[in-house]
Amino acid sequence: MSLNLANYEAQAREAVKLFWRNREAALAKQIESGNQDAGLRGAVTAGKNMDGFLAIARSLVEANGLNQANICLQQRVLTLPGFFRPTKLWGMLVMNHGKLVAALEFKSQVGPSFGNNFNNRSEEAIGAAYDLWTAYREGAFGEDAPRPLLVWIMLLEDCDKSNSPMKDKEPHFPVDQAFKGASHAQRYDLLCRRLVQEGLYSSATLLVSPREAAEDGHYRHLSELTSLKSFVAHFAGHIAAVAARR
Repeated sequence: MSLNLANYEAQAREAVKLFWRNREAALAKQIESGNQDAGLRGAVTAGKNMDGFLAIARSLVEANGLNQANICLQQRVLTLPGFFRPTKLWGMLVMNHGKLVAALEFKSQVGPSFGNNFNNRSEEAIGAAYDLWTAYREGAFGEDAPRPLLVWIMLLEDCDKSNSPMKDKEPHFPVDQAFKGASHAQRYDLLCRRLVQEGLYSSATLLVSPREAAEDGHYRHLSELTSLKSFVAHFAGHIAAVAARR
């Protein structure tokens, strides 16, 4: 059975346009109401910015033979048990006959602040994955449960600040050479690559997109391993394999 990639490139452009337009609309609404959050935080609080990417994942599930799966998108059904903490709320879950098929997280970061947010995003991604796999090892998702797919998708603003070389303080020991002089975009790409290489995520994707993409949906990736195409192929293959086992 050949994989159906669900015309993901066209869907991705629409998802990027939706991301930027939703941010603009949310910020405009905050300003109009006089309740604008600090800085640009008001553009984030609507919570719908990454919905276009959830739609891509849903299309891939339905197009690759698992159209009877339970695709969880509402907050009340997005919780999974952890090991170091009671629960974790994910961005999307795919369930099939009571078995966890995939857990997906969707994140974004827009300037002007990148430094602290990068560290927060990194710690969150690493901790969530380690917690889930430990819970899985301990049987939290059922006895002899098949290994689920774990996915992390990140959209980063493509701008001068996110592409500028960074400097790090090294008062005691040298920073990993791979990070030296790397921009925030390059550091996110390195994070995604290492999340996959270390087995924490089945797929980790970085899309870099400028604000002007609200008009044309433009985005780019920094490496093949972290590209949207890599995620789509991996995810579609996993879904098709689960469908074939029915």
